[in-house]
Amino acid sequence: MMWTLWLFGVAHEYTSVIEQHSLRHAGATLAAMVNPFRRWFGRSRDAQVWAAAAEWAEAGGHRFARSRDGSGFIVEAGEAASAWRLEWGSAQRHYFDGPELRLRADVGATGDLQMLVIGRELMVRLEQQVFEESTDGTETRMDDDLPEEMRWLVLYSKLPRAELGVLRERFGALANLPGAALSWLDPALTQQLDATTTWLSSAPALLLVLQRGRLTLRCALAQPEVSALKSARALFDAALSASRRVGAEIAQGSAGGDRPSNWGPRSAMPIEVPPR
Repeated sequence: MMWTLWLFGVAHEYTSVIEQHSLRHAGATLAAMVNPFRRWFGRSRDAQVWAAAAEWAEAGGHRFARSRDGSGFIVEAGEAASAWRLEWGSAQRHYFDGPELRLRADVGATGDLQMLVIGRELMVRLEQQVFEESTDGTETRMDDDLPEEMRWLVLYSKLPRAELGVLRERFGALANLPGAALSWLDPALTQQLDATTTWLSSAPALLLVLQRGRLTLRCALAQPEVSALKSARALFDAALSASRRVGAEIAQGSAGGDRPSNWGPRSAMPIEVPPR
């Protein structure tokens, strides 16, 4: 009798161990199925941030892929009607220190409209750089390799600070059609730009560029935290909506290029732009 009980007890204990192991294994398998990106990227802090970004993209029905050089990733909108592309990784502009976040989308017909919103500290730094690099003795010429947004800083008039409202200390804005720039900064876009203090520094290295019917957002972003990606999308969506509205106004002739008298003189820098 004691032998039978002992055997039954051992058998029961062994069965319990098997059941516990099976449950643990099933839980681990389920976790791997639910979070495939966690296994793909690894366990480091950076890898977990990337994995969270991938999960965020997938949850929204978007396509996530690593960049070709492996230094970043790409997210493309899942809806054809609202096609946009997000990229995070190595900077494409020399004026960014560290990784860069980019968002792009086609706006539609905007004619030759060119507009820029830029962090004020970055604006001052780039304008000074353009001036120093373009001045050579008695001649003043612009380097062909300069990004177009840097050229605009000395070619186009900037909105006076008084016109920028709550953005006046942190941002600058300009356009080749000055009236369009003022119309671009509608309440929705102004609110999103003002809210960048929640996910970028108080002196953001950020640009919104509209040219050739395409809107681009660029900003320095050390880590692609999901909260920052969501905020960048919200800002970009507001800018995209405002860009399409201004484009329609341009097409209808209701947004002219008249330059308000209170804007002061144009840039005094005698830039000669060589033919492209």
